[in-house]
Amino acid sequence: MKRALFIFFLFSLPIAQAQIVGPSESPFFSIRQNGVSTIVANGDTVWTGPSLTMNIGNSLDWIAPSGLDSIDSGVGRAFSIAVNKDTVFAGLGFTSETLAGNQPAGYGYYISTDGAEAWRFIDFPLDDQPQEICDPNSSEYYNPNSLEDYNPVCDLQFTYGGETYTRVRITVPEQSPPYNVARKGNIMFSASWASGLLRSTDFGETWGRVILPPTNVDLLSPDQTYSWTSQFSFNGGSGVINRFDPRGDNNLLGFAVHIDSQNRVWFGSAGGINVSENALTAPLDSIIWRNYRTNGSSDGILGKWIIEIKEDTTTGKIWMTNWIADGLDRFGVVATNDGGQTFERHLIGEKILGIGFKDGFIFVAGENGLFISSDDGNSWRKSPQIKSPNTFIKETAEFQSVTATNDRVWIGTTDGIISSDDLGDTWEITRVNFPLSGGNQYDPEAKSVKAYAYPNPYSPTQHELVRIRFEVENPGEVTIRIFDFGMNLVRDLGSYSANSTGAHEAVWDGVDGKGRNVANGPYFYMIEGAGSSVNGKILLVD
Repeated sequence: MKRALFIFFLFSLPIAQAQIVGPSESPFFSIRQNGVSTIVANGDTVWTGPSLTMNIGNSLDWIAPSGLDSIDSGVGRAFSIAVNKDTVFAGLGFTSETLAGNQPAGYGYYISTDGAEAWRFIDFPLDDQPQEICDPNSSEYYNPNSLEDYNPVCDLQFTYGGETYTRVRITVPEQSPPYNVARKGNIMFSASWASGLLRSTDFGETWGRVILPPTNVDLLSPDQTYSWTSQFSFNGGSGVINRFDPRGDNNLLGFAVHIDSQNRVWFGSAGGINVSENALTAPLDSIIWRNYRTNGSSDGILGKWIIEIKEDTTTGKIWMTNWIADGLDRFGVVATNDGGQTFERHLIGEKILGIGFKDGFIFVAGENGLFISSDDGNSWRKSPQIKSPNTFIKETAEFQSVTATNDRVWIGTTDGIISSDDLGDTWEITRVNFPLSGGNQYDPEAKSVKAYAYPNPYSPTQHELVRIRFEVENPGEVTIRIFDFGMNLVRDLGSYSANSTGAHEAVWDGVDGKGRNVANGPYFYMIEGAGSSVNGKILLVD
């Protein structure tokens, strides 16, 4: 079967040449969407979010496993995935519509132990609701009048190092999506923002909340006592109490978790990087953490907000992204080979989203592009825009995630997936192109069409380009033009010599023939060639 992926070299094409490209196939078994923020691999198999599709051996077809009702028929999306041999552990989140606007929320977990043949769903762990006296909407509500009226029964008590403390209840899933998961044996971790770091020691049957150091505390150890900062509101005012509360402490907000080859657990928060030698095995009341954060030194981290942690197993070095949490922080990447005592700094100023390794090469995905190093980070090259005669990744695409199978490196972007079997010299592009002749595995009953435009409605500011996909039934010259509602010519996208039949694409950037941005409204495309013509509508809303 002819492949739908196209190998290309990293070179630039004038926009006039790149306005019409093809042919490209539209496989029925495709990825669900072109925005791929999560991608992980094991052996020759790669998994992607948000719909938990997998590819084996760089096949043309992407498999959507059955039994994922919470994704296929529900609102759940795979925010994070961990894979080891036949076991897949996925953290699900969703977008919750609230009075305060849309909020990311925790949905639960999927676990498969047989290579995705069967799945077990686990609800996202939440705390029980408090008593009626704690509910302001209840007639039994007790309204405190001072800090002394604080009633710990409204919160939860926990023990650490023999001392009893309180923590706020997490009773709603909002602001607790599982941004990152990790597993070793029956031990599972979930970094879930407001829910912090969750741990299960029985393969997901029960979960406990891991106690973390307060902000600006270097060491959390059971032989010491601690104070966390929490605002407590009472009738007529508020004050600070000692309570484990993610609303008042950035180091309790979880975004990344990693188990390294030495069985250390690394937890990335908005308050720095936390490292534990015993978090895999110790009881919750005895886990020891060291916290590393920005300290003004030249060998410390760049920024306290950590969203990705990866180990280069060939060197044992731990790499992590650094984001800005406060005014003194900087974007970039850091790496440590001494457990966090010192850090190397790389790509300072770049907002990085993903890190991966393949055969001595380091691949770093960021909002501003893809960066590659072949010498352990001593030097970096930035890939130019990725394009070919058949398809391309648009210039404004963000590179979001990195993984590697046995023989390829894979990069998830906001405009598709790219993969390479020669360490980035050439690439293949995987994009979901809805078939002109019917649907795909996500919408098998879709009707056949002659052409369509996507995204539609189209925003030049948000989407950069609108793609016009059409079928060439006979080789020959093809001309595509854009008209306004009054059928006045807005833009001639040029002529294209289609040497092959099949699906082709034209792109329009929302400007007229003189390079001016066009006004909001409906526009029409007309495709003419080889004795046929087809037209369609684009709604431009910017």
